Amino acid sequence: MPQLVFTVTNDLTYDQRMIRICSALAKSGRKVLLVGRELPHSVKLSQRPYQQFRLRCYFQKGKLFFLEYNLRLLWFLLREPFDLVCGIDLDTALPTGIAARLKGKKWFLDLHEYFTEVPEVVDRPITKAIWEFVAQMTVARADAVYTVCSSLAQVFAQKYRCNVAVIRNVPNRATAIIDPNPTQPSILLYQGMLNEGRGLEQALQAMLYLENVELWLAGEGDCSAALRTLTESLELSHRVRFLGYVLPDELKTLTLQANLGLNLLENRGLSYYYSLANKAFDYIQAGLPSLQMNFPEYQAINQLEEVFYLLDDLQPETIAKAVKRLLSDQ
Repeated sequence: MPQLVFTVTNDLTYDQRMIRICSALAKSGRKVLLVGRELPHSVKLSQRPYQQFRLRCYFQKGKLFFLEYNLRLLWFLLREPFDLVCGIDLDTALPTGIAARLKGKKWFLDLHEYFTEVPEVVDRPITKAIWEFVAQMTVARADAVYTVCSSLAQVFAQKYRCNVAVIRNVPNRATAIIDPNPTQPSILLYQGMLNEGRGLEQALQAMLYLENVELWLAGEGDCSAALRTLTESLELSHRVRFLGYVLPDELKTLTLQANLGLNLLENRGLSYYYSLANKAFDYIQAGLPSLQMNFPEYQAINQLEEVFYLLDDLQPETIAKAVKRLLSDQ
């Protein structure tokens, strides 16, 4: 049976998107292997309808990590039989491309974000130049390329002169229904990485203008420690819950308990401006109104169904005003 191999740089456990993709393909009869990496805090892998494998690295971040992981992944792919390999974003593009070409197999690229335009890269000229070189070496040479929305597809097609398909980030449907308890504090939920440019500092500051409201943050990331410190300095520890990494099934239950979802992005680089985040669909499928940015893809969805409240800026007062309006509008 043909084997499809997908490669990521995370530890597989919390990647809802890849769980959905690989499960759908496995249930349709394909033999699927998802490859990631084992982190110091990694938990035991859950049973899935597809195979999983995690590579161990000495370095955990920075340029040395990417170099080490790419070399380990290339060596793994050269020894692993497959008929098609798919690199998830630019950080696994080179090893998947080299392995596919050396073995005469199909090579796909999944560009779920504008990698050279994310906040962690866009303000670092040397880092950006390195990843742009990787993009120029790989994107147009892949057998197929896909992304998550039409805005990014148009940008990539024009920039790299290749056809780019669209496969949206629609998660599995939430089936249970849990009505938030009206006697308890209203819950604002953010789910995802606690990284730069996600509007989380502004969300914390907005809490100073809100009463009987809690903020739940489900995830971890590069800004975890700084956000916890800010929470303490604002004296909000009793109203902000850091939930850490949450398993996908548990995350669905948490989402159903919330009153409002948050997806607040700074307009720093085109990746966020043209994004269409998983969490936007998670909120929709939970029947949860959410605050989103007034960016093209969220505008397009809102024109079809008014499921979002779109923000033009990330001033804490603006966020608080929007939260008050939504919580009072049944």
